[in-house]
Amino acid sequence: MALKGVVALVAGGAWLMAGGAATAAAVGSASGLPIPRYVSLKSDHVNVRLGPTKDNDVSWIYTKSGLPVEITAEFENWRRVRDSEGAEGWVYHSLLSGRRTAVVTMKSKDDLAPLRDSPDAKSAVVARLQAGVVAQVKRCNNGWCHVSGEGFDGWIEQPRLWGVYADEKVN
Repeated sequence: MALKGVVALVAGGAWLMAGGAATAAAVGSASGLPIPRYVSLKSDHVNVRLGPTKDNDVSWIYTKSGLPVEITAEFENWRRVRDSEGAEGWVYHSLLSGRRTAVVTMKSKDDLAPLRDSPDAKSAVVARLQAGVVAQVKRCNNGWCHVSGEGFDGWIEQPRLWGVYADEKVN
């Protein structure tokens, strides 16, 4: 696991996966909210477990609040999450926030994503963001997202973000 701000503590063994594949129309049995959906980490210490109980081993620990994760399943007060690198595990629901964040993704790690002053490919570039930068998602519409973070605020093309679905509207 190479995420910034993440400590990998792999406790040997295979992943325990409960439940089947989620569909866009599915809702969580515990929350009644859509499955899958994006959320963010509420704490800077989040244990990710092999299964949905405290009896299951901790696979790794996230050490950066605000990272986006995708909820792919629910079991009582537990949520199975997937991160931007595809790693999955179970997290206790109170360690997650509905606050939307996203990670900048690029085809090449050395590429920079242009951040613009308006949702238009011809508008002025106000910053260039590296792959892996985490941003707060303020809103998304028509293929563009308004994002902000430490030292930046502007518009980025939606496909450049992991943490929002293609053509998803975020208000």
